Amino acid sequence: MLNTAGGITGGDRFSVAAAAGAGSHLTVTTQAAERAYRSIDAKPGQLETTLTLEKNAQLDWLPQETILFDGASLSRSLTVTMHKTARFLMVEPLIFGRTAMGETVRKADIFDRITLTRGDELLFADRVKLSGNIQAHLDRATIAGGARAMATLLLAAPDAGRHLDKLRALLPATAGASEIRDGLLFARILAEDGHALRQSLIPALTLLHGADIPRTWML
Repeated sequence: MLNTAGGITGGDRFSVAAAAGAGSHLTVTTQAAERAYRSIDAKPGQLETTLTLEKNAQLDWLPQETILFDGASLSRSLTVTMHKTARFLMVEPLIFGRTAMGETVRKADIFDRITLTRGDELLFADRVKLSGNIQAHLDRATIAGGARAMATLLLAAPDAGRHLDKLRALLPATAGASEIRDGLLFARILAEDGHALRQSLIPALTLLHGADIPRTWML
């Protein structure tokens, strides 16, 4: 896709749906970064993504970064339903202002939700909510320690745990990875900016993808 919605501002509503049929392999990526612009509407911009994986399917959800601008208001949800034999890889990178452009995010609202169901079981639910002075929040040692970029990385597969040691070896000190339950590998990565984040993400994604990732991801 060009990107999941183009540029989002207050009151916008977008939805994306993709499905990997039985035995298929689908990789979804974007050619450009998503942008959440300053909102003058009381309602947040909304982006809803729904992914479905059937028996023995593989789906790689690899969108490029979402850039959050000062004054943005964004509510996103990613809902994944997968067969117990399927394999799902996802990354969601988020940039809090373009540091190379001198941008800061002093006021914004973001609510990010990821929900993954495998078979009839809720396997993973992640919620990130930041509002007000985002830069001040990120500067706190207990939140981001001054980082201006972060990513959520997830692999749900029967053999996910075998990648844990190699993944940890690739990650910087500002990241953590765990097999939080059988067949579910999770990592959160913090970085000083988008370029540094990609330097960590590209080798990690290549490892978990098992092959070269889409060319749009290259530095």
